[in-house]
Amino acid sequence: MPPRDSLKLFAGAIAALESLGAENIERRLALIRGWQTSTLLIKNGEISAADIITIKDFCRQRSFDLAYYPDMPANEANRYNQFEASYFHDGARALLGGQRDRFLQDYKFDLEPATDDRPFHSHFVKWSSLSELIGLRHRGGSALLETGYLTLAITLVLALLFSMLLILLPLTFLRRDIVRMAGHSSSLKVLAYFFALGLGFLLMEIAFLQKFILLLHHPIYAAAVVLASFLAAAGAGSAYAQRFAGQIRSKKVTTAAVAVITAFGLAYLALLEPLMQLAGSWQFGARILLSIALIAPLGFCMGMPFPIGLSALTTGPPSLTAWAWGINGCASVISAILATLLAIHFGFNAVIVLALGCYLAAAVSFPESASG
Repeated sequence: MPPRDSLKLFAGAIAALESLGAENIERRLALIRGWQTSTLLIKNGEISAADIITIKDFCRQRSFDLAYYPDMPANEANRYNQFEASYFHDGARALLGGQRDRFLQDYKFDLEPATDDRPFHSHFVKWSSLSELIGLRHRGGSALLETGYLTLAITLVLALLFSMLLILLPLTFLRRDIVRMAGHSSSLKVLAYFFALGLGFLLMEIAFLQKFILLLHHPIYAAAVVLASFLAAAGAGSAYAQRFAGQIRSKKVTTAAVAVITAFGLAYLALLEPLMQLAGSWQFGARILLSIALIAPLGFCMGMPFPIGLSALTTGPPSLTAWAWGINGCASVISAILATLLAIHFGFNAVIVLALGCYLAAAVSFPESASG
Protein backbone atom coordinates (compact mmCIF):
# COMPACT_ATOMS: atom_id res chain seq x y z
CA MET A 1 0.00 0.00 0.00
CA PRO A 2 -0.69 2.40 -1.49
CA PRO A 3 -1.63 0.45 -4.66
CA ARG A 4 0.35 0.80 -7.86
CA ASP A 5 -0.51 -1.57 -10.73
CA SER A 6 -4.28 -1.28 -10.56
CA LEU A 7 -4.40 2.50 -10.40
CA LYS A 8 -1.78 2.87 -13.13
CA LEU A 9 -3.87 0.58 -15.33
CA PHE A 10 -6.95 2.65 -14.46
CA ALA A 11 -5.08 5.83 -15.43
CA GLY A 12 -4.00 4.17 -18.68
CA ALA A 13 -7.61 3.28 -19.52
CA ILE A 14 -8.66 6.88 -18.94
CA ALA A 15 -5.87 8.18 -21.17
CA ALA A 16 -6.75 5.66 -23.91
CA LEU A 17 -10.43 6.60 -23.86
CA GLU A 18 -9.52 10.28 -23.94
CA SER A 19 -7.29 9.72 -26.96
CA LEU A 20 -10.23 8.06 -28.73
CA GLY A 21 -12.44 11.05 -28.00
CA ALA A 22 -14.81 9.02 -25.81
CA GLU A 23 -17.44 10.91 -23.83
CA ASN A 24 -18.55 10.28 -20.25
CA ILE A 25 -15.44 8.26 -19.49
CA GLU A 26 -16.40 7.97 -15.84
CA ARG A 27 -19.44 5.90 -16.94
CA ARG A 28 -17.44 3.42 -19.01
CA LEU A 29 -15.20 2.02 -16.29
CA ALA A 30 -15.55 -0.39 -13.37
CA LEU A 31 -12.91 -1.75 -11.00
CA ILE A 32 -13.22 -4.63 -8.55
CA ARG A 33 -10.63 -6.37 -6.40
CA GLY A 34 -10.03 -9.50 -4.37
CA TRP A 35 -7.44 -10.02 -1.68
CA GLN A 36 -4.64 -10.27 -4.23
CA THR A 37 -5.91 -9.27 -7.68
CA SER A 38 -7.88 -6.52 -9.37
CA THR A 39 -10.06 -6.59 -12.47
CA LEU A 40 -10.66 -3.53 -14.63
CA LEU A 41 -13.71 -3.47 -16.89
CA ILE A 42 -13.89 -1.07 -19.86
CA LYS A 43 -17.13 -0.89 -21.81
CA ASN A 44 -17.59 0.34 -25.37
CA GLY A 45 -20.45 2.51 -24.21
CA GLU A 46 -21.86 3.45 -20.83
CA ILE A 47 -22.22 0.92 -18.03
CA SER A 48 -25.93 0.42 -17.43
CA ALA A 49 -27.87 -0.09 -14.19
CA ALA A 50 -28.24 -3.77 -15.10
CA ASP A 51 -24.46 -4.04 -15.53
CA ILE A 52 -23.94 -2.56 -12.08
CA ILE A 53 -26.36 -5.06 -10.52
CA THR A 54 -24.45 -7.91 -12.19
CA ILE A 55 -21.13 -6.56 -10.92
CA LYS A 56 -22.49 -6.22 -7.38
CA ASP A 57 -23.90 -9.75 -7.37
CA PHE A 58 -20.60 -11.14 -8.62
CA CYS A 59 -18.64 -9.35 -5.88
CA ARG A 60 -21.09 -10.26 -3.10
CA GLN A 61 -21.06 -13.96 -3.98
CA ARG A 62 -17.24 -14.11 -4.01
CA SER A 63 -16.39 -11.53 -1.34
CA PHE A 64 -14.81 -9.24 -3.89
CA ASP A 65 -14.59 -5.54 -3.08
CA LEU A 66 -16.12 -2.88 -5.26
CA ALA A 67 -13.51 -0.26 -6.05
CA TYR A 68 -15.29 1.81 -8.68
CA TYR A 69 -18.39 1.89 -10.82
CA PRO A 70 -20.37 4.91 -12.05
CA ASP A 71 -21.90 6.93 -9.18
CA MET A 72 -20.60 4.48 -6.59
CA PRO A 73 -21.07 5.63 -2.97
CA ALA A 74 -17.87 5.67 -0.93
CA ASN A 75 -19.38 3.48 1.82
CA GLU A 76 -19.62 0.50 -0.58
CA ALA A 77 -15.84 0.28 -0.88
CA ASN A 78 -13.37 -1.60 1.32
CA ARG A 79 -15.85 -4.07 2.87
CA TYR A 80 -14.30 -7.52 2.64
CA ASN A 81 -10.54 -7.30 2.11
CA GLN A 82 -10.13 -4.22 4.22
CA PHE A 83 -7.32 -1.70 4.26
CA GLU A 84 -6.92 1.26 6.56
CA ALA A 85 -8.30 3.48 3.80
CA SER A 86 -10.28 3.06 0.57
CA TYR A 87 -7.15 3.42 -1.55
CA PHE A 88 -8.59 1.98 -4.73
CA HIS A 89 -11.89 3.87 -4.68
CA ASP A 90 -10.28 7.15 -3.64
CA GLY A 91 -7.58 6.75 -6.29
CA ALA A 92 -10.06 5.98 -9.06
CA ARG A 93 -12.18 9.01 -8.13
CA ALA A 94 -9.09 11.22 -8.05
CA LEU A 95 -7.94 10.01 -11.49
CA LEU A 96 -11.36 10.82 -12.93
CA GLY A 97 -11.59 14.19 -11.17
CA GLY A 98 -10.38 17.64 -12.08
CA GLN A 99 -7.28 17.38 -9.84
CA ARG A 100 -5.79 14.35 -11.63
CA ASP A 101 -2.47 16.02 -12.38
CA ARG A 102 -2.07 17.10 -8.77
CA PHE A 103 -2.94 13.58 -7.58
CA LEU A 104 -0.36 12.00 -9.91
CA GLN A 105 2.26 14.51 -8.81
CA ASP A 106 1.70 13.94 -5.09
CA TYR A 107 1.26 10.16 -5.19
CA LYS A 108 4.01 8.02 -3.66
CA PHE A 109 4.51 6.05 -6.89
CA ASP A 110 4.68 6.90 -10.58
CA LEU A 111 1.19 6.29 -11.99
CA GLU A 112 1.68 8.08 -15.31
CA PRO A 113 0.12 5.85 -17.99
CA ALA A 114 2.46 3.81 -20.15
CA THR A 115 2.64 4.83 -23.82
CA ASP A 116 4.28 3.51 -26.98
CA ASP A 117 7.10 5.97 -26.36
CA ARG A 118 7.41 5.06 -22.66
CA PRO A 119 6.17 1.43 -22.54
CA PHE A 120 7.08 0.75 -18.92
CA HIS A 121 3.87 -0.09 -17.07
CA SER A 122 5.75 -1.75 -14.23
CA HIS A 123 7.92 1.26 -13.46
CA PHE A 124 6.65 3.01 -10.32
CA VAL A 125 9.77 4.56 -8.80
CA LYS A 126 9.71 8.20 -7.78
CA TRP A 127 13.02 9.55 -6.55
CA SER A 128 11.11 11.79 -4.14
CA SER A 129 9.77 8.68 -2.35
CA LEU A 130 12.98 6.67 -2.45
CA SER A 131 14.37 7.74 0.91
CA GLU A 132 11.05 6.98 2.60
CA LEU A 133 10.88 3.52 1.04
CA ILE A 134 14.46 2.74 2.06
CA GLY A 135 13.58 3.79 5.60
CA LEU A 136 10.70 1.30 5.61
CA ARG A 137 12.77 -1.64 4.34
CA HIS A 138 13.13 -3.20 7.85
CA ARG A 139 9.38 -2.87 8.48
CA GLY A 140 8.15 -4.83 5.51
CA GLY A 141 8.79 -2.09 2.99
CA SER A 142 11.42 -3.93 0.96
CA ALA A 143 8.75 -5.20 -1.46
CA LEU A 144 7.94 -1.59 -2.36
CA LEU A 145 11.48 -0.98 -3.63
CA GLU A 146 11.83 -1.45 -7.38
CA THR A 147 15.09 -3.38 -7.20
CA GLY A 148 15.29 -3.83 -10.97
CA TYR A 149 15.30 -0.10 -11.55
CA LEU A 150 17.72 0.55 -8.70
CA THR A 151 20.04 -2.15 -10.05
CA LEU A 152 19.95 -0.44 -13.44
CA ALA A 153 20.86 2.92 -11.88
CA ILE A 154 23.68 1.40 -9.83
CA THR A 155 24.98 -0.42 -12.92
CA LEU A 156 25.13 2.89 -14.78
CA VAL A 157 27.15 4.48 -11.97
CA LEU A 158 29.56 1.52 -11.96
CA ALA A 159 29.87 1.61 -15.76
CA LEU A 160 30.69 5.32 -15.63
CA LEU A 161 33.31 4.86 -12.90
CA PHE A 162 35.03 1.92 -14.59
CA SER A 163 34.90 3.68 -17.97
CA MET A 164 36.56 6.76 -16.51
CA LEU A 165 39.26 4.52 -15.06
CA LEU A 166 39.79 2.57 -18.28
CA ILE A 167 39.81 5.72 -20.42
CA LEU A 168 41.96 7.97 -18.24
CA LEU A 169 44.41 5.40 -16.85
CA PRO A 170 46.04 4.72 -20.27
CA LEU A 171 46.87 8.44 -20.52
CA THR A 172 49.51 7.93 -17.86
CA PHE A 173 51.28 5.58 -20.28
CA LEU A 174 50.59 7.70 -23.36
CA ARG A 175 52.15 10.97 -22.23
CA ARG A 176 55.02 10.76 -24.69
CA ASP A 177 52.60 9.90 -27.47
CA ILE A 178 50.42 12.86 -26.57
CA VAL A 179 53.45 15.16 -26.75
CA ARG A 180 54.16 13.80 -30.23
CA MET A 181 50.62 14.73 -31.26
CA ALA A 182 49.56 18.19 -32.32
CA GLY A 183 48.88 19.18 -28.72
CA HIS A 184 46.71 18.28 -25.75
CA SER A 185 43.57 19.43 -27.58
CA SER A 186 44.00 16.48 -29.95
CA SER A 187 43.61 13.95 -27.14
CA LEU A 188 40.45 15.73 -26.03
CA LYS A 189 39.12 15.59 -29.57
CA VAL A 190 39.87 11.88 -29.81
CA LEU A 191 38.10 11.31 -26.50
CA ALA A 192 35.06 13.39 -27.46
CA TYR A 193 34.78 11.99 -30.99
CA PHE A 194 34.95 8.29 -30.24
CA PHE A 195 32.97 8.55 -27.00
CA ALA A 196 30.17 10.40 -28.82
CA LEU A 197 30.11 7.79 -31.59
CA GLY A 198 29.95 4.93 -29.09
CA LEU A 199 27.05 6.58 -27.27
CA GLY A 200 25.18 7.65 -30.39
CA PHE A 201 25.25 4.33 -32.24
CA LEU A 202 23.90 2.21 -29.38
CA LEU A 203 21.35 4.83 -28.31
CA MET A 204 19.92 4.90 -31.82
CA GLU A 205 19.97 1.13 -32.17
CA ILE A 206 18.21 0.49 -28.85
CA ALA A 207 15.56 3.13 -29.56
CA PHE A 208 14.82 1.57 -32.94
CA LEU A 209 14.60 -1.89 -31.35
CA GLN A 210 11.64 -0.64 -29.32
CA LYS A 211 10.10 1.43 -32.11
CA PHE A 212 9.99 -1.45 -34.58
CA ILE A 213 8.19 -3.76 -32.18
CA LEU A 214 5.11 -1.73 -33.13
CA LEU A 215 5.62 -2.61 -36.79
CA LEU A 216 6.83 -6.22 -36.48
CA HIS A 217 4.50 -7.06 -33.56
CA HIS A 218 7.00 -9.09 -31.52
CA PRO A 219 10.25 -8.23 -29.68
CA ILE A 220 12.10 -11.24 -31.11
CA TYR A 221 11.27 -10.29 -34.70
CA ALA A 222 12.15 -6.66 -34.03
CA ALA A 223 15.50 -7.59 -32.46
CA ALA A 224 16.44 -9.87 -35.35
CA VAL A 225 15.46 -7.44 -38.11
CA VAL A 226 16.70 -4.24 -36.47
CA LEU A 227 20.06 -5.59 -35.30
CA ALA A 228 20.76 -7.37 -38.59
CA SER A 229 19.78 -4.29 -40.61
CA PHE A 230 21.84 -1.88 -38.54
CA LEU A 231 24.94 -4.07 -38.43
CA ALA A 232 24.83 -5.00 -42.12
CA ALA A 233 24.17 -1.41 -43.21
CA ALA A 234 26.82 0.00 -40.84
CA GLY A 235 29.31 -2.57 -42.13
CA ALA A 236 28.58 -1.51 -45.70
CA GLY A 237 28.97 2.14 -44.68
CA SER A 238 32.30 1.39 -43.02
CA ALA A 239 33.54 -0.41 -46.13
CA TYR A 240 32.47 2.49 -48.32
CA ALA A 241 34.16 4.97 -45.97
CA GLN A 242 37.55 3.33 -46.57
CA ARG A 243 37.88 5.21 -49.87
CA PHE A 244 38.03 8.46 -47.90
CA ALA A 245 40.68 7.24 -45.44
CA GLY A 246 43.45 9.74 -44.92
CA GLN A 247 42.04 12.25 -47.38
CA ILE A 248 41.96 15.97 -46.65
CA ARG A 249 38.21 16.04 -47.15
CA SER A 250 37.58 13.22 -44.65
CA LYS A 251 36.14 15.69 -42.13
CA LYS A 252 33.74 17.02 -44.78
CA VAL A 253 32.62 13.47 -45.55
CA THR A 254 32.01 12.84 -41.84
CA THR A 255 30.07 16.08 -41.53
CA ALA A 256 27.96 15.13 -44.54
CA ALA A 257 27.26 11.68 -43.08
CA VAL A 258 26.22 13.23 -39.76
CA ALA A 259 23.97 15.68 -41.61
CA VAL A 260 22.20 12.78 -43.33
CA ILE A 261 21.90 10.90 -40.01
CA THR A 262 20.34 13.98 -38.42
CA ALA A 263 17.92 14.47 -41.32
CA PHE A 264 16.81 10.83 -41.23
CA GLY A 265 16.52 10.84 -37.45
CA LEU A 266 14.34 13.95 -37.36
CA ALA A 267 12.19 12.64 -40.21
CA TYR A 268 11.66 9.34 -38.41
CA LEU A 269 10.64 11.14 -35.22
CA ALA A 270 7.82 12.77 -37.17
CA LEU A 271 6.87 10.00 -39.59
CA LEU A 272 7.58 6.60 -38.01
CA GLU A 273 4.42 6.40 -35.91
CA PRO A 274 1.91 7.21 -38.69
CA LEU A 275 3.87 5.06 -41.14
CA MET A 276 3.78 2.08 -38.77
CA GLN A 277 0.05 2.54 -38.23
CA LEU A 278 -0.45 2.52 -41.97
CA ALA A 279 1.73 -0.56 -42.55
CA GLY A 280 0.72 -2.48 -39.42
CA SER A 281 -1.74 -4.68 -41.34
CA TRP A 282 0.65 -5.52 -44.21
CA GLN A 283 1.94 -9.03 -44.76
CA PHE A 284 4.81 -9.96 -42.46
CA GLY A 285 7.35 -10.16 -45.28
CA ALA A 286 6.35 -6.72 -46.51
CA ARG A 287 6.79 -5.27 -43.02
CA ILE A 288 10.27 -6.80 -42.78
CA LEU A 289 11.24 -5.26 -46.12
CA LEU A 290 9.87 -1.90 -45.02
CA SER A 291 11.88 -2.12 -41.80
CA ILE A 292 15.08 -2.86 -43.70
CA ALA A 293 14.38 -0.02 -46.15
CA LEU A 294 13.89 2.43 -43.28
CA ILE A 295 16.94 1.34 -41.29
CA ALA A 296 19.48 0.72 -44.06
CA PRO A 297 20.15 4.35 -45.17
CA LEU A 298 20.48 5.48 -41.57
CA GLY A 299 22.71 2.55 -40.61
CA PHE A 300 24.88 3.06 -43.72
CA CYS A 301 25.68 6.63 -42.72
CA MET A 302 26.13 5.68 -39.06
CA GLY A 303 28.85 3.23 -40.10
CA MET A 304 30.99 5.88 -41.79
CA PRO A 305 32.29 8.22 -39.04
CA PHE A 306 34.12 5.57 -37.01
CA PRO A 307 36.53 4.25 -39.70
CA ILE A 308 37.07 7.76 -41.05
CA GLY A 309 37.99 8.91 -37.56
CA LEU A 310 40.39 6.01 -37.15
CA SER A 311 42.05 6.87 -40.45
CA ALA A 312 42.72 10.35 -39.10
CA LEU A 313 44.83 8.75 -36.36
CA THR A 314 47.01 6.60 -38.62
CA THR A 315 49.80 9.19 -38.87
CA GLY A 316 49.94 9.46 -35.09
CA PRO A 317 51.28 6.95 -32.56
CA PRO A 318 49.71 3.44 -32.80
CA SER A 319 48.73 3.53 -29.14
CA LEU A 320 46.33 6.37 -29.91
CA THR A 321 44.31 4.13 -32.22
CA ALA A 322 44.05 1.45 -29.53
CA TRP A 323 42.94 4.13 -27.05
CA ALA A 324 40.23 5.27 -29.48
CA TRP A 325 38.90 1.71 -29.73
CA GLY A 326 38.79 1.48 -25.94
CA ILE A 327 36.94 4.79 -25.62
CA ASN A 328 34.35 3.67 -28.13
CA GLY A 329 33.88 0.34 -26.34
CA CYS A 330 33.38 1.98 -22.95
CA ALA A 331 30.83 4.39 -24.40
CA SER A 332 28.93 1.49 -25.96
CA VAL A 333 28.59 -0.20 -22.56
CA ILE A 334 27.36 3.03 -20.95
CA SER A 335 24.87 3.78 -23.73
CA ALA A 336 23.13 0.40 -23.42
CA ILE A 337 22.26 1.18 -19.79
CA LEU A 338 21.70 4.89 -20.30
CA ALA A 339 19.21 4.31 -23.13
CA THR A 340 16.90 2.30 -20.87
CA LEU A 341 17.01 4.81 -18.02
CA LEU A 342 16.37 7.73 -20.35
CA ALA A 343 13.50 5.90 -22.04
CA ILE A 344 11.88 5.15 -18.67
CA HIS A 345 11.84 8.83 -17.70
CA PHE A 346 11.67 10.71 -21.00
CA GLY A 347 10.72 8.19 -23.69
CA PHE A 348 12.46 6.64 -26.68
CA ASN A 349 12.00 9.78 -28.78
CA ALA A 350 14.26 11.55 -26.31
CA VAL A 351 16.81 8.74 -26.72
CA ILE A 352 16.82 9.31 -30.49
CA VAL A 353 17.26 13.06 -29.99
CA LEU A 354 20.22 12.43 -27.68
CA ALA A 355 21.73 10.03 -30.23
CA LEU A 356 21.50 12.72 -32.90
CA GLY A 357 23.13 15.16 -30.49
CA CYS A 358 25.99 12.69 -29.99
CA TYR A 359 26.60 12.48 -33.74
CA LEU A 360 26.56 16.26 -34.04
CA ALA A 361 29.07 16.47 -31.18
CA ALA A 362 31.25 13.92 -32.98
CA ALA A 363 31.20 15.99 -36.17
CA VAL A 364 32.30 19.07 -34.25
CA SER A 365 35.14 17.23 -32.48
CA PHE A 366 36.55 15.36 -35.51
CA PRO A 367 40.22 14.65 -34.57
CA GLU A 368 41.79 16.03 -37.74
CA SER A 369 44.64 17.66 -35.84
CA ALA A 370 45.82 14.22 -34.70
CA SER A 371 46.92 13.45 -38.22
CA GLY A 372 48.70 16.75 -38.71
